[in-house]
Amino acid sequence: MTTATAPQPTPPRPSKVYFFGTCLVDLFYPEAGMAGMELLKAQGLTVVFPQGQSCCGQPAYNSGYRDEALKVARAQLDLFPEDLPIVVPSGSCAGMMRKHWPHLFHGEPDEAKAVNVSSRVWELTQFLVQVLDVRLEDKGEPMRVTWHASCHAQREMGVVEEPKALLRQLANVELVELKREKECCGFGGTFAVRHPEISAAMVGDKVADIEQTGARRVVSGDCGCLLNINGALEGGRKPVQGQHIAQFLKERLHG
Repeated sequence: MTTATAPQPTPPRPSKVYFFGTCLVDLFYPEAGMAGMELLKAQGLTVVFPQGQSCCGQPAYNSGYRDEALKVARAQLDLFPEDLPIVVPSGSCAGMMRKHWPHLFHGEPDEAKAVNVSSRVWELTQFLVQVLDVRLEDKGEPMRVTWHASCHAQREMGVVEEPKALLRQLANVELVELKREKECCGFGGTFAVRHPEISAAMVGDKVADIEQTGARRVVSGDCGCLLNINGALEGGRKPVQGQHIAQFLKERLHG
């Protein structure tokens, strides 16, 4: 069983950070990536988005293709040369980089570089709360929402309360927690492709849990989960919309 990563030492508040956008954000939810960078810029930070970034290597790694995962991950290493935090708008990709890269690169000539890069990785909400200690002013209309936590964010990055703490800062937002918050939505990357029937049953349970909250919006920090949950919501013609937390926060702060 995967255990949560030990708490990261909180660095001094930086003036500049790297942003690793992830391939799912790039391909399916670019607005979430832009919102994440805008949230950081609003805190006075310079955000560096290295050109040439692609994938953290997780799909290949989770499917047992170590060499292919190593090739993809290795292509990212030289993109973060300065000793700056690397902020990732995904607990899943952050977990791969932070927890699995040191194992993936073990015994490789560039192991030390990979470990250094890995040690600087932060999930977005974790960084906003733990490092920046952000304070949010809600300018949106009253709304009830619920929060879906991804498996990797919870169990690998240890990100559990940070996103909910941000949502609770919003004066006009009522957060209703899921009864089965710790359960997987059924996406699991290639799992949803290899085991579609099981995945469909799992996301069905997740949608039912979302519905019982009476929320108009289900917010998450992982785009893979959002793809799966939104697909089920739309397929079932449910009056609920899934949205990345970065985009949701940006909307609330701008009214």
